[in-house]
Amino acid sequence: MFKQGFLWVIRFIVGGLFIFSGLIKVNDPVGTSIKLEEYFDVFSNDIAGFFYYLKPFALELGVFLVVVEVVLGIMLILGVRSKFTVWALGLMILFFTFLTFYSAYFNKVTDCGCFGDAIKLTPWESFYKDLILLVLIAILFLFQADLPKSSPRWAKVITMSALILSFVLAIIAVRNLPFIDFRAYKVGVNIPQNMQPSATLEYSYVMKKDGEMLTFDQYPSDESLEFVEMNLKNPDALPKISDFAVWNDEGDFSEEVFTGNKVLILVSSMAKMSEANLGEIDQLVQSLSGSPVQPVFVAAASQEEIKHLTSSRGWNVLSLQADATVVKTMIRSNPGIMVLKDGEVLAKYHHNNTPDASDVLDLFMK
Repeated sequence: MFKQGFLWVIRFIVGGLFIFSGLIKVNDPVGTSIKLEEYFDVFSNDIAGFFYYLKPFALELGVFLVVVEVVLGIMLILGVRSKFTVWALGLMILFFTFLTFYSAYFNKVTDCGCFGDAIKLTPWESFYKDLILLVLIAILFLFQADLPKSSPRWAKVITMSALILSFVLAIIAVRNLPFIDFRAYKVGVNIPQNMQPSATLEYSYVMKKDGEMLTFDQYPSDESLEFVEMNLKNPDALPKISDFAVWNDEGDFSEEVFTGNKVLILVSSMAKMSEANLGEIDQLVQSLSGSPVQPVFVAAASQEEIKHLTSSRGWNVLSLQADATVVKTMIRSNPGIMVLKDGEVLAKYHHNNTPDASDVLDLFMK
């Protein structure tokens, strides 16, 4: 009885964590694909070149992985095909543990994306989390004989329903935007404010004297002390946005973007940009001409590429450059649309949901 209860607790913990992690990423499969691309870039340079050829399939692999996480977690808790489930979870956690260890030890990918953008873990925290899961799954592997041999029909129905629902939700999130936005550019956020510390940053100073380490809240004036390191005491107060910048050949335009009413047309990659709804964006730009709302084109591209696109589309707008990672963080759509009022995010749109000019103007009337 004790053994069965112990194994049930492990199944619930492991299955629950996989379901939680998977659902957060089902909410944002594009974010998972971006993280996979980072890993493929690192591995193609450090391990084997073939990883580079997986980059075009990052989104498909991302959707597959997040759906599998949810389904395997449910299967483990409900006891559906227990032997297969434990083997599958074991292989998956071995893969994740390798990824997180490699990231932590070699300081390659500083955020594993284990829980999407909802919960940020350091590489070593991610590795220790995976190590604990690996031990728990190993226990289940050793006691496979004590796991459910069969499952009721209702459990299989729930599993199949979860598979279908997770896949549908992932596709909806890809074709639109995440259902819940956990990033620093979500609707309602004031970007300039997020670029400032939320409180005065406080530091401690570690000094050395006669072989003894001493810590001070203020930098000491004693010249006999040897400086060792300075540590931030309240890291939660750091700016949530530290890398935003937009510019062109005339200089930095970040402050200009935060002034007045703006509609940003964002492109994270010219090569991967969807052209499916450019006609709707053309109409939006033309309809806003002469209105109190200024369209601004922001792209992670060269000035030549930007000029070619705006000229070919007839967009007579302010055109700016930005870092690709920043644009991908701002919006999970390529192209995407962000509406700003004095730096505050009023709305975000996937290009599949390009708004009419009247819808944009209504946002400023609320």
